[in-house]
Amino acid sequence: MVFDRLDRYIARNVLAAIIVVQVVLLGLDITIAYIGDLSDTQGDYSALDVLLYLGMRLPWRFYQYAPVAVLIGALIGLGSMASSNELTVMRAAGRSLARIVWGVMKPVLLVVVVVLLVAEFISPRTEQYAEAWRLEQRQGEGAMLISRSGWQLEGDSVYRFGAIRADNVVLDLTRYRFDERRLVEATHAQRAHWEGGEWQLENITTTRIFDDRTASGFQAQARWETAFTPTQLERLLRDIESQAPSELWAYANFLESQGLQVDEPLLYFWQKMLMPLTMGSLVLIAASFVFGPLRTVAAGTRVFYGVVTGLIFKYVQDLLAPASTIFGFSPVWAVLVPTLACAVVGIYFLRRNG
Repeated sequence: MVFDRLDRYIARNVLAAIIVVQVVLLGLDITIAYIGDLSDTQGDYSALDVLLYLGMRLPWRFYQYAPVAVLIGALIGLGSMASSNELTVMRAAGRSLARIVWGVMKPVLLVVVVVLLVAEFISPRTEQYAEAWRLEQRQGEGAMLISRSGWQLEGDSVYRFGAIRADNVVLDLTRYRFDERRLVEATHAQRAHWEGGEWQLENITTTRIFDDRTASGFQAQARWETAFTPTQLERLLRDIESQAPSELWAYANFLESQGLQVDEPLLYFWQKMLMPLTMGSLVLIAASFVFGPLRTVAAGTRVFYGVVTGLIFKYVQDLLAPASTIFGFSPVWAVLVPTLACAVVGIYFLRRNG
């Protein structure tokens, strides 16, 4: 019973510290972003609208800062108990180091569940809605939801898409059709809209390429025979990092079926799905700072080293991401290698001082 109370006490302290750190990080991020975005105000898009837009993006920011908040929160929570000699009393009462670390892991598991739910069901929708809302405030109704162009292969054709709007209208669509690697036709449509479960092209210019000549034609409207749906095009053109894990997995399968590279969507998929391991390894690092070689330094110094460790962790993952494409190893290792390295270092120092 005493041990159960101690678990709850440790969990309460650590969870409170994580929440405070997360709130502080989000507050600082919103403040900096708000000052930077004030220069974008125009027309009906006012300073208050900038604040509303940043508020809509809070779920995505929450997801991004969660690992750092867990690392620093665990450091602060454990560090405060170490400073007041509470951890020393627990150890003297027979509480093992492993049991204390497990007490820290319990609130982190709750954070992991919340973060995964946010990543799957909330942040992709709020990001999409926030971007559409901001653009419509600035450009009017029917503004472009996504302005990033994209290329896609389908059968004997290569497509280039300029943008997709919030009302499922594709702008600036170009199709290049090949016959055994020889370009035989180039088609450009000013726009395509989704109607009745199929695409309709508008203002179409077609150029057919022969061995000795070319021929051009124009159509006001035509049906577009394709397997692409608005959802698939949205995944292609939307910022891939903000997509849900299920969307990333579906997008990777779609690219694979087209014979295209799937490293980028799989990288972000594994980053989100392996979030529990990532946070667990960061907790081990935080605990090793409190019980290991940094146990005698000031709390502020431990937090500083924790921030540096979190940044190193992020930069290593960012470096391994393109390396997985260059050297041909699975994107999952770009996520697992720094995670396992943190876990090994944390366990080593804990065992040495346990």
